[in-house]
Amino acid sequence: MTRARAGLLHTPHGVIETPVFMPVGTQATVKGLAPRELAGELGVGILLANTYHLYLRPGADLIRRMGGLHRFMSWPRAILTDSGGYQVFSLSGLRKITGDGVVFQSHLNGDTHRFTPESTVETQLTLGSDIMMMLDECPPYPVSHEYARAAMQRTVSWARAAHAYFEQRRGSLSTRHALFPIVQGSMFADLRRACASEMVELDTDGYAIGGLSVGEPRPLSLEMVEATEALLPRHRPRYAMGVGMPEELPEYVALGIDMMDCVLPSRNARNGFLFTSAGPLRIKQARYQDDPRPLDPTCSCYTCTSFSRAYLRHLFQAGEILYAALATLHNIRRYLDIMREIRHAILSGGYPEYLRTVRSVAVEIE
Repeated sequence: MTRARAGLLHTPHGVIETPVFMPVGTQATVKGLAPRELAGELGVGILLANTYHLYLRPGADLIRRMGGLHRFMSWPRAILTDSGGYQVFSLSGLRKITGDGVVFQSHLNGDTHRFTPESTVETQLTLGSDIMMMLDECPPYPVSHEYARAAMQRTVSWARAAHAYFEQRRGSLSTRHALFPIVQGSMFADLRRACASEMVELDTDGYAIGGLSVGEPRPLSLEMVEATEALLPRHRPRYAMGVGMPEELPEYVALGIDMMDCVLPSRNARNGFLFTSAGPLRIKQARYQDDPRPLDPTCSCYTCTSFSRAYLRHLFQAGEILYAALATLHNIRRYLDIMREIRHAILSGGYPEYLRTVRSVAVEIE
C-alpha cells in the first residue's frame, strides 16, 4: 500500500489535477519556452515564480502597475510564488538574520533590503500569486541539531506572524489567494515532526515541506517527507519543494505528496542532459553525431516528432538558442508525462504495481 492520492486543486486561475509537477519560471519565464507552448502544447496548469528575484527586478510595484504577474507575463493559469527565503539564505555572507526577518544585500548591485514574514506576504499579494509561501529559514546540509532547531523555531515564529498578517488582510482583498507554511527541521525527524505539529495548528489551505534538495542523500530526503507527511491533514494539499529527478517523482507521490517543482528539467536541458523513457541521454556524446532517431521514440512532443538526435547535437555543439528551446520543451514534457502516468495509475487502482515497475526500470538504467 502507498499514500498516493489523486485530487483536484481549485485556484482562481483554473482547476489543477494532482499529483502535479510545476515547471519553474523563476523570473516570470520558464527559460526557452513561451507561455503559449507551456499552456498549449504542454498543458501546464500551474508554474512557479520567485519572489526574491521579482522583488529585486523588475520590482513588485512595477508588476502591479502592469496588471499583476499573470498579465505581466501573459500567463492565464495558476502561479505559485516562493517567499524568497531559500534564495536569501543561499546568500550566506550577504545576509543577517534578525528576530523578525532577514536583512540581505542584493546579488545584483549590493543594495540592502529587508524581508519580514509580513512583507513577503504583501509582496506576493502585490504580484497576485494564486498560492503564496510563508518566509522560512532553510538551513544548509549538514548542520547540527542545535542549529536546525533554532532555524525551525524561527520558521514557526515567522509562520505565525505571516498567517496573522494574511488573515488581517484577507477581508479587504477582492481576489482569492492561498498561503502555505513551510515545514523545516533539516534532516532530523524529531524536528520535522515538531515543526509540522506547530504548522498544522495554523489550519492553512495547504502545507509545504522545504529544506529538501540541499545536498542531502536522496533516501534521507524521502525519510524527512515521510516523517512530516504523517502529521499533515489529509484533506489539504502537500507540496515538496525543489524535487526531484524523474525516478524520484513516483516515490514522493507514494509518500502522499501532491505538488512538486524542480529546475532540473529546464536547467539540465540547457546543459545537454535530456530525460527519456529509456533513461538519461547526454546529447553532446559523439555517438549521436549521425543518429537519425528521435530523442525519445515514445514521446509525442514537437521536439521528438520533428528532429533527430543528430540535429539536436549539432544545435547544442553550435551553441544555438533553438537547442535550449527544443530540449527544454522535451524535458518538461517528460516530467508532465510521468505525472500523467502516475495519476492514471492511482485512479485505476494500479499504483503499487506501477511503483514496482518504475523501480525495476530505474535499477536497470543505473
